[in-house]
Amino acid sequence: MTEASHTEPDRALKTGEKIQLTDPKGRMHTIVLAPGELFHTHKGLIEHDAIIGRTEGIIVANTGGIDFQVFRPRYEDFVLSMPRGAAVVYPKDSGLIVTLGDIFPGAVVVEAGVGSGALSMALLRAVGPTGRLHSFELREEFATIAAGNIADFFDGRPENWSVTVADLSDELPRSYEAGTVDRVVLDMLTPWNTLDAVATALAPGGVVIAYVATVPQLSRFVEALRATDCFSEPQSMEAMVRGWHVDGLAVRPDHRMIAHTGFLVIARRMAPGVAPLEKKKRPQGTPASTEDVDAWTKPEVTDEAVGARVAQGKKLRRVMREAGKRLNQELSTLEANHREPASQASNTPGSKEDQ
Repeated sequence: MTEASHTEPDRALKTGEKIQLTDPKGRMHTIVLAPGELFHTHKGLIEHDAIIGRTEGIIVANTGGIDFQVFRPRYEDFVLSMPRGAAVVYPKDSGLIVTLGDIFPGAVVVEAGVGSGALSMALLRAVGPTGRLHSFELREEFATIAAGNIADFFDGRPENWSVTVADLSDELPRSYEAGTVDRVVLDMLTPWNTLDAVATALAPGGVVIAYVATVPQLSRFVEALRATDCFSEPQSMEAMVRGWHVDGLAVRPDHRMIAHTGFLVIARRMAPGVAPLEKKKRPQGTPASTEDVDAWTKPEVTDEAVGARVAQGKKLRRVMREAGKRLNQELSTLEANHREPASQASNTPGSKEDQ
């Protein structure tokens, strides 16, 4: 390849880009670059103009002499700092969902429970521009928050993403013909209630993967999968990631960690009319009593029952306003930069009016 034909990508930080500033204590701040703007901290200011046009990986000092690292935010950074109305699927789990769920470029993926949009972002990246993600959400507030966060993350709403405020069990059969969906991801309280619709929509060999918080949910979903006779033997797991402190000879696990966040259950759709292989089981002791089974399966599953934290009232309305706010700021800045006063445009030599 000749030198003339080889062009290096333009990696300079531009007006309207989101960047992340990290101070010496590891505190992170995400801002949208705009000419003439200032980033305020209680110990000084940073001019956006000192960053625009430069590359990431630099150090800038505020007026108080405190240094900040400058990088574009990673997916993890964005997810953990974005506005949220419901608990997000952490990157350690979304990474497993994308990988073990075999979410591939061009796939048709259905998601139930959009929450704040964290998992949707990972799924959209995985399916690529040739794939499609269709999210179902029961609460309109969460759909609004997710739409704002997703548009903020991708600098605009992806054309291959849609969200429907409805129950997946009711709407999935109306939205897709039988056997036309490649993957179904369920992040909801009662995923076992959707299995009839999911089994119909999934293509043979398709994958269903559920993310549930508690042991009773895990057990009920696995047993429901087996009862359908439509899915292979489910796999169940959880992921715990523990960071390490490394400083000279002081090498030890971190004192804090994100431990249990949820269980993953994965199964594959059998061909129509083909029953899965029965799992060989060792003889068990006395079967569970009816009272024990009822205590395990009868209670209603609610956010409160499983300990889920959901924003309510004023907080939820504030999160709805904040979601997508950075994108709106970016668009306003870009419009302002490209808009010239009518008098100035008419007097500028070489303008369209003069040609």
